[in-house]
Amino acid sequence: MMSATVPSESMDQGTADRLRSMIERVERLESEKGDISEDIKGVFQEAKSEGFDTKAMKAIIRLRKKEAHEREEEEQLLELYRQAIGV
Repeated sequence: MMSATVPSESMDQGTADRLRSMIERVERLESEKGDISEDIKGVFQEAKSEGFDTKAMKAIIRLRKKEAHEREEEEQLLELYRQAIGV
């Protein structure tokens, strides 16, 4: 959607070129993101075929993205909840 401050009839060629460039960059990155997603799926398929639990792998990956103190807080909260419900 075009901004009300830059109507299409007043856009100069330099601005239009810059806009086109940004749109093309986003399109290229979206394409690369799709390729990377397919590569990740392939790695998980390979892991599964070798007997690894991909759900556990994904949990480990999520944990590794967090800072140590965030992981500790999450573990403490989970333990508190486990105790509260008798698990």
